[in-house]
Amino acid sequence: MPISKELLEILACPKCKGDIFLNRRGDGLICKACHLLYPIKEDIPVMLIDEALPYQGEEG
Repeated sequence: MPISKELLEILACPKCKGDIFLNRRGDGLICKACHLLYPIKEDIPVMLIDEALPYQGEEG
């Protein structure tokens, strides 16, 4: 089950509190301001700064 639009609207980057968006594959949430990708594991976003991966792409 993909993340609902309502959930995406209330989630924010835990580091900068900025907007995040779903990547094209649907397996991560991207914060362009922090250049981080928060993984989604078993349909649950892992919103921990220590678990975030570097993001350098141009997905939108």
